[in-house]
Amino acid sequence: MEDRLQMGNGLVPQKIVSVHLHESTLKELKDRASDKQAEITQPNPESSVEIKPERDAMAHIGKDDPKVLGEEAKQARDSASGREPSGESDRGAGSVEHYHLHLSSCHECLELENSTIESVKFASAENIPDLPYDYSSSLEESVADEICPKREGKRVNTMGKAPNILVYVGPDSKEALGRCQQVQAVLADCVDTDCYTVYHLREESALRDPWPDNCVLLVIATKESISEVLYRKVMAYLSQGGKVLGLSSSFTFGGFQVTSKGTPQKTVQNLLFSGADQSEVKLSVLSSGFIYEEGPGEQLIPGKLQVLLDNEDKDRMIIQVPFGTHGGEAVLCQVHLELPPSSLEVQTQEDLNLLKSSNCRRYEVLIEILTALGLSCEMRQVPALTPLHLLSAAEGTRDPFMQWLGKHVDPGGVIKSSKVSLKFVSSSTSDIEITPSCIPVFTESEGFSSENFNLEIYRQNLQTERLGKIILFAEVTPTTMNLLDGLMFKMPQEMGLIAIAVRQTQGQGRGRNAWLSPTGCALSTLLVSIPLKSQLGQRIPFVQHLMSLAVVEAVRSLPGYQDVNLRVKWPNDIYYSDLMKLGGVLVNSTLMEETFYILIGCGVNVTNSIPTICINDLITEYNRQYMTDLKPLRTDFLIARAVTQLEKLINTFQDKGPNGVLPLYYKYWVHSGQRVRLGSAEGPMVSIVGLDDSGFLQVHQEGSEVVTVHPDGNSFDMLKNLILPKQQ
Repeated sequence: MEDRLQMGNGLVPQKIVSVHLHESTLKELKDRASDKQAEITQPNPESSVEIKPERDAMAHIGKDDPKVLGEEAKQARDSASGREPSGESDRGAGSVEHYHLHLSSCHECLELENSTIESVKFASAENIPDLPYDYSSSLEESVADEICPKREGKRVNTMGKAPNILVYVGPDSKEALGRCQQVQAVLADCVDTDCYTVYHLREESALRDPWPDNCVLLVIATKESISEVLYRKVMAYLSQGGKVLGLSSSFTFGGFQVTSKGTPQKTVQNLLFSGADQSEVKLSVLSSGFIYEEGPGEQLIPGKLQVLLDNEDKDRMIIQVPFGTHGGEAVLCQVHLELPPSSLEVQTQEDLNLLKSSNCRRYEVLIEILTALGLSCEMRQVPALTPLHLLSAAEGTRDPFMQWLGKHVDPGGVIKSSKVSLKFVSSSTSDIEITPSCIPVFTESEGFSSENFNLEIYRQNLQTERLGKIILFAEVTPTTMNLLDGLMFKMPQEMGLIAIAVRQTQGQGRGRNAWLSPTGCALSTLLVSIPLKSQLGQRIPFVQHLMSLAVVEAVRSLPGYQDVNLRVKWPNDIYYSDLMKLGGVLVNSTLMEETFYILIGCGVNVTNSIPTICINDLITEYNRQYMTDLKPLRTDFLIARAVTQLEKLINTFQDKGPNGVLPLYYKYWVHSGQRVRLGSAEGPMVSIVGLDDSGFLQVHQEGSEVVTVHPDGNSFDMLKNLILPKQQ
């Protein structure tokens, strides 16, 4: 459903369900099929979720504070010892036969389809707990400020918007793509990359998708006029408190107009920049050839930021324009702040020299503009990758794993996959190079210690039969999902494998989304195998629901924590009430013979409050409101409990099916009584009533029946622009 399944003849997938065929049918198909084998391709296991965090004052929790829940295990141990876009893979090629099946008008296949595809069992609205939509939980801004106050001088996103910076460069073209890359590059050099991700907002998505709800800054960098539809959408975004940065764009509002000064485009001109603190900076930049003027009869007062041409007329080149009553504003520029001196647009050596001499000031001006628009521009050094540590969470699992490992590594001690090579070495050596494609794994765990992961706490809170027993741990790694890529099909299923990291440098979320993964976020990828002919094997979409539910239950099943307002949002998010996202789940599954091999990536804000909110913030606010003394949580503690809860939920689902877990899911979900529109902002209003037998969302429209809906694939909000399935 995320455009990773390619179909010919204009076919569009509406739903994917698992079915199993009778042996006789399989044999008949095999006899009829071509004897050619096809190479197996499968989706790239993308890394865990789309969290957007940052180190802050909460990051110390679990290190020094003896009151952190789970710390008792660490103290006990210390007293005895003294002291967290899809590609193709080549794995599994040739291990399963692929046959070309008849399709289209083949009557055998039509009979097969009619006899084997299970009909959708609509959930009954009467079976869903009567939970009112909890509007009272939507705290006012003042309360949100108390929950997530400003710390260490940084801005905190109390409105809970996803920290997406969207770059719009007009209709898709080679030129537009190059312009977008220039803007993305300069923004990445200016903003705190632990706080924001920068995306290309394409024309179709700009017009169709609900991006205003998930955008902290819209950058408009196209000289072509934007359409009337998009203009209205941008103005609506501003009216809701949105921020806009115009870079040599014709976009304007508020009585200002863009007029030609008669200066050729891409001409180097001298500017006078006046900052909010009244400081003045002189610099040389490439001009668009246009300036800002008031419209006829207008008398306008721009914001504090303004940049004038260093000429007699003091023409306005950059203006700050407020809009509406909710804090919306734009900074509009008619200079190319996004272009470096080395740009091909620079035509002479003299211009090149002028721009080089002003390059530092260009960054200063852009950073002040972004800061005025509410973004954090504190620069951080990208952390260096660290080796992996092979750890065991249970007695009796390490030796069998090492025996298995000895039989599967190559002569150099390496296990390769399409994503990364793991080089297993006995102990730490300083001369081993660590790259995103080749990572050493230290197999000796005797001297292991980490400030951010306590193995004893993890062990004591992991109460599973199989899951999460063998650990690959890293302080900093590109993505936990790739670490398991070369092991998932080879390892015995009883050796539960999990990858845990404190930080990720290339975290990925659903679809093409990025995932910010700084310290304080519980990051893990878990390997789970599910038999195809089981209750869950026939309803694989439920896996993501079970993982989201496991995280919430890991917290709310603790004595005293049952009313902490942590919830699930369909299909794969963890939320504070219905206000802010704290975490999410990404599931990649591969079917090999009769077994689904599933990688479950999960990331949850535990101690990091920026840029949205974290679990410990919710606990702090709960303590303040109800005069309790609940302890903050640790990431290792939460991961262990979540894996434990997941195994329980999987066992319950395999025994009782969806009805075994849905009452608990509905207890914690944010959608009870919620109403959404289908197809577009003008679509019919429907009420969300539950999940169907395959884990898809069901809605009810007044005067109509309950129907199953699907997301339309947009990257901004799974609940916006939902579509109805094709009627059978």
